[in-house]
Amino acid sequence: MRVARGEVATWEPPAGTPTRLLCGHRGAAATGPAVGRGRYRGLVTNERSTPPLGVHSGAREDDADPVAEARASGADAVQIFLADPQGWKAPKPHPHAEALQSSGLDIYVHAPYIVNVASDNNRIRIPSRKILGQHAAAAAALGAKGLVVHGGHVAGKTDPQVGFANWGKVFSRQAEEGGFPLPVLIENTAGGDRAMARHLDALARLWDEVGQYGAGFVLDTCHAFAAGLDLQTVVDDVKAITGRIDLVHCNNSRDEFDSARDRHAPLVGGEIDAAQLIGVVRAANAPVILETPGGPAERAGEITLLRDALAA
Repeated sequence: MRVARGEVATWEPPAGTPTRLLCGHRGAAATGPAVGRGRYRGLVTNERSTPPLGVHSGAREDDADPVAEARASGADAVQIFLADPQGWKAPKPHPHAEALQSSGLDIYVHAPYIVNVASDNNRIRIPSRKILGQHAAAAAALGAKGLVVHGGHVAGKTDPQVGFANWGKVFSRQAEEGGFPLPVLIENTAGGDRAMARHLDALARLWDEVGQYGAGFVLDTCHAFAAGLDLQTVVDDVKAITGRIDLVHCNNSRDEFDSARDRHAPLVGGEIDAAQLIGVVRAANAPVILETPGGPAERAGEITLLRDALAA
């Protein structure tokens, strides 16, 4: 594996499990118990605990107080935007940056939805690469654990290999400059015939291009269900390709299996049995972010449900 200037430890379960390292980004090597942020900072301990459980806060970068929402939800982590998720503007300092940095919460930043570095269209791919780099720098300055970005797609009759190769170029060019300043976590997507991270065969081709650079992976349960992936085996299937799941977006689906529709539902009451979602989270053994509908009133119950189920 190609490593750019060091390695950074992520959360790992206790009970003697070896510490896993994230590679392909800049950072100091994990050398002792003070590495990391927040409640789950450091290397493994001998105490039994669940992975960090968090919530997404805000439809934009400036319309919510993520620390207050996370606290009211009983969360250990929070995911935010740093710019309009449907726009091309560079990220600005978050209005709650100081509170976020001192909160002890694990922070994840979601890149704008329009980012598509796989695109065969220069007018999309080039600004996508630029804004991805800008968000990586801004997220690292905030102390985020990772930058989440969708896998993207190619259009029309374009050979998907063009998109996979474009992803490889993103990481190879960044590696020449020392690597990204934090882990870049590629998220699976729900639809698209030429999507880079919808089906397992496409994910394997994508990882042929980016795996050597230590790219991370986000497993979204709604997206996986909508893409026709078997939630009973998806964790093992993904890990067989990527070797890792760095974050789980634990979302139910409003639509039926293999619908190709990305419409999230509450943890309980969607088309996916809640027990199956809990099973995915348990098997993945990675930090969790809920992107379910509602606010702290709804999310608090979902966080409690997950935490109690995982501790049982």
